Parts: sequence; C-alpha cells; structure tokens
Amino acid sequence: MLPSQNRPTLDVQNIPDKPKRFVFVLLENFTMLSFAAAVDCLRLANRMANKELYCWQVVADGGGTVQGSTGIGIQTDGDLGELHRDDTLILCGGADVQGATTKKLLNWVRRETRKGVTAGGLCTAAYTLAKAGLLDGKRATIHWENQDSFSEEFDEVELTKSVFAIDNNRLTTAGGTSSIDLFLQIIASDHGEELASAVADQQIYNSIRTDQDTQRLSVPTRIGVRHPKLSQVIQMMESNIEEPVSPSILAKDVGMSTRQLERLFRRYLNRSPKRYYMELRLQKARNLLMQTDMSVINVALACGFASPSHFSKCYRSHYETTPYRERGTHASRLSV
Repeated sequence: MLPSQNRPTLDVQNIPDKPKRFVFVLLENFTMLSFAAAVDCLRLANRMANKELYCWQVVADGGGTVQGSTGIGIQTDGDLGELHRDDTLILCGGADVQGATTKKLLNWVRRETRKGVTAGGLCTAAYTLAKAGLLDGKRATIHWENQDSFSEEFDEVELTKSVFAIDNNRLTTAGGTSSIDLFLQIIASDHGEELASAVADQQIYNSIRTDQDTQRLSVPTRIGVRHPKLSQVIQMMESNIEEPVSPSILAKDVGMSTRQLERLFRRYLNRSPKRYYMELRLQKARNLLMQTDMSVINVALACGFASPSHFSKCYRSHYETTPYRERGTHASRLSV
C-alpha cells in the first residue's frame, strides 16, 4: 500500500466539522462478514481521505463479548446507550435472529429511532427492524434464506430481493458482501463517487452493485445448466409455491409438450418436474418451520399442500422426520 503522503489527492466532498458516527449493535450469532465489511469501508474511507470522516462504536444488549456465527467473539464497547439524532444505528444480525431480538433491544431501538436516527439492518437484522415496526410501508431486503418467513410475518413491508435497500432513513442488506455495496453507496452520497471508488479499489472490489441488483445467483448459475426454457419453468415454480401450477400448464407456457418438459428435467436435473417442484415447496416449508411460529397447518397451506396429513407424509419422505419433530428438534437446539 502507498504511504499516505504519496497517495494521490482525492476530491473528497462535504468535509464535516466532526466525524459521522455509526453505532453497530451486535446480535448473538451475527454474521461476521457483514459486520466486518461495513466497518472496513468506513476505515478505508478515513484512510483514503486522510481525514476522520467516520467514527464508530460497537455495542450489544448487555455489553461484553458477543459471539458471531463463526464462533469468534467480539468485545463490545458496552451496553445499549443513548444515541444522538445524527448517529446512524446499524443492527448486525445472523443465525436465529428471532431469538437474538430481545424485548430490551426492541424497546431501545424504538426509543432511539423516535429521535429521527437513521437505522439499518445487516444480513437478517431487517427482522429486528420490522419487529420494532420500523419498516412498515418501507422498501427493505433480507437474506434470501429468510425471505419466505419474513414475508409471512411482515406483510406491511415492501420486501425486495435486492442486495440492499434504502428507503429514506431505513437501510437493509441481504448479508455477506452486500454490506460493502451499501456502505460504498453511503460514502458516495456523503463524500462523492471518487472516494467510494478508491475504497472499492483498496478492497479489490471491482463489481459494485446497486439496489437494483438481486442477491441470488441466476437460475442457470444456481442449477449449473444454461437452458432458457428450463430456467423459465423453474422461475415459474419458485414464483408459485402456495398455488402450484401443473406440469402441463408450465410446459404450455414455454411452448413445449408435457413429455418434452419431462425429458428436459430428466436430462439436466435427473428428476421429474413434479419431484423438483415438490422439493422447492418442502424447502420453503422447512424454512418456515425453522424461522417462524406459524402452525404446521398454516405452513402446509403456504406451501401448496391441501391437507396436513399429505404435507407430513411428503415431508417425512424427503427429510426422514415429521414437520412436528423438525420444529421440536430445532427448538431444543436453540435452548441449549
């Protein structure tokens, strides 16, 4: 890295009288990558500007050391304290965000945001913001694995599949490296594109995404097959979980016969369209069982099963356990 005195002079706009403060709140089992990526953007912005544009504090409910999902603990600066109106509050979520969203945390978030504080959630922490009622009527995103359960619980939120979302003073990301995209956007808005680009260069990050980019890989990339009609059918399946569409209609919609569609799935995915569709529905059901308090009956209906008995039979055949046992085992693991 270049010594600071030899670094090219950047056109840094809007130099503040005092640094903008971010308060990061670590939830138990937070995603380390999301948190570290965000902080590193701020660190590099200061370094590249040769000025303290940003400062930050790391806190948690109860203070002390918080363990991330990696098993590595981070020593915080203390307990949840009083914020100032011009602070930016960033909640850092991860695994089992529901369990980590305590009553004390929710009350604190609601109280502090009444001051007009900008509030954000990294990875799964959009759940905490939504639980506090801060995303009602707002555009937001959350990690794709949590999208099903989130949309079932918070129908007042305009949930997107973007890598990040900014709606006025509410910020959310999908997790992982999407923190970089959000914080580069913040830096660009605060101090100009040149500084944001310099930070991205330092991170060897050359594919900066916007809030128009989706978080999941395309269907062809995910399944490892580049066949346009197969991709179309799978996209239709993923969009129609609650009310499944018959293979004959799916085939007709892409200009194929049912037999041709069957051969296509057998050739590329080694299973029938019906089997593949069932696996998609069961995966959503498992997410809902693990991440929500929805009854098994409501989970069954949300995933296109006409009866709990049929749902239980299909679930047991695929996962070798019943929906009821799955939920009980998950609950017991979390209580350990």
